[in-house]
Amino acid sequence: MLEIAFAKPALPKAGALALLLPEGMPGEAPLAGLAAQLDAAMQGGLARALEAAGFKGRKGQSVTLWAPAPGLTRVLVQGTGKAEGAEWEKAGAAAAAALAAEPAALLAAEGADATALAAIAMGAVLRRYRFDRYRTTEKPEDKPKLAKLTLATAEAAAARAAFAPMKAVAEGVFLTRDLVSEPANVLTPAVFAERCLGLAKLGLEVEVLGPKEMKKHGMGALLGVAQGSANEPRLVVLRWNGASAGKGRGAKAEKPVCFIGKGVTFDTGGISIKPAAGMEDMKWDMAGAGAVAGLMAALAGRRAKVDAVGLLGLVENMPSGTAQRPGDVVKSASGQTIEVINTDAEGRLVLADVFHYAIERFDPQFMVDLATLTGAIIIALGHEHAGLFSNDDELAARIEAAGRATGELCWRMPLAEAYDKQLKSDIADMKNVGGRPGGAITAAQFLQRFVQGKRWAHLDIAGTAWSSKDRDTVPKGATAFGVRLLDRLVADHCEG
Repeated sequence: MLEIAFAKPALPKAGALALLLPEGMPGEAPLAGLAAQLDAAMQGGLARALEAAGFKGRKGQSVTLWAPAPGLTRVLVQGTGKAEGAEWEKAGAAAAAALAAEPAALLAAEGADATALAAIAMGAVLRRYRFDRYRTTEKPEDKPKLAKLTLATAEAAAARAAFAPMKAVAEGVFLTRDLVSEPANVLTPAVFAERCLGLAKLGLEVEVLGPKEMKKHGMGALLGVAQGSANEPRLVVLRWNGASAGKGRGAKAEKPVCFIGKGVTFDTGGISIKPAAGMEDMKWDMAGAGAVAGLMAALAGRRAKVDAVGLLGLVENMPSGTAQRPGDVVKSASGQTIEVINTDAEGRLVLADVFHYAIERFDPQFMVDLATLTGAIIIALGHEHAGLFSNDDELAARIEAAGRATGELCWRMPLAEAYDKQLKSDIADMKNVGGRPGGAITAAQFLQRFVQGKRWAHLDIAGTAWSSKDRDTVPKGATAFGVRLLDRLVADHCEG
């Protein structure tokens, strides 16, 4: 992770300097702070360079000066426009991307208070992420070098305090990105569960259930998905008791909030096998479980005052002589029977059993599941929004607001009896698919049959779990969509 420091403003004697200037500077307002000091050291050279480049501090404008003063390798001047909120994060991310070749840099942002500086640091940290565990021949000059970013501020202590919980969330994001980026031959269900055991060092209670325990709980739907693979399934339970930990013995425990992740570590489609083209992408089919692991790490890392449970249903969906067949009927943990029409609609089978376990054991205030559930949601919403389905208007509104605040956008989709009828089976309680029309909706309708009236929201993140290009605070690759969104939901509405 990029090292972040906060220090009193002073022109560096060596290295790189980034100056973030608001709209109207220079021009309507004279240079100030370190920009003014540098301009004086350059005998007016900075102001002349910015004027020649037509720089007015508008968002997206940038000017680079190479070796402008003794010891300085470069000065990056970047416009922040009328930055506020998430715009500060984007400014930090852009600066980190532009300074990637510098080992270290000092950044000064005119008009930014301690909170804004912490957001700039967060943006820089998130953008600096890189998964290069398996690169062995990359040339040194091709590797990003930025290892430390120091932010200049007279409010160093306040900025440091504001950044501390953000850093914990960033570490949760990085955990998720690492998990989702791993190849499926490395990250089997058992290995995923082992990595979760390592989260105990953060104060999380970690429990792992194997096939024997799942069979005891009647999880026929989940086990049916896993039966074609040589890699056995796991159910991981992560608990953070941030609200009840300080209460005395005998105190009434609050109902926890519950987050559930689909964790198909590789999805071939089973007997209903997927086309070869693009099948390598199916290592991401555990992104929901990855997001829940990262979220729980973030909550523990920032010592969130909430009781939360994270449940990860981990399976591999493979075709083999023991694999589930189209037409099979399985019995879920809830007792409801399911006719498996398509073995590639497997994530909903996993979640159905995990929902029942969550309700029976924890009786949560509400449940939110994250799943790369359907290709249909990508057709509907592209890669800009996750699909949001819920049986509770207040919970849905809160998730949408948290998404806007963090840039992890959600779009609410309908649930209705007419869609539910598409799941009718001739021989069982339901089918696992409802046909092509409204495929993302019928998948959510299927899930709703297992929530037992609990407040619930489903996030279909199939289009947002991975990015094919660099975006603001998200470099190309695993996005960790959902970690920041749900951490914000908890912070805004669940902490006492």
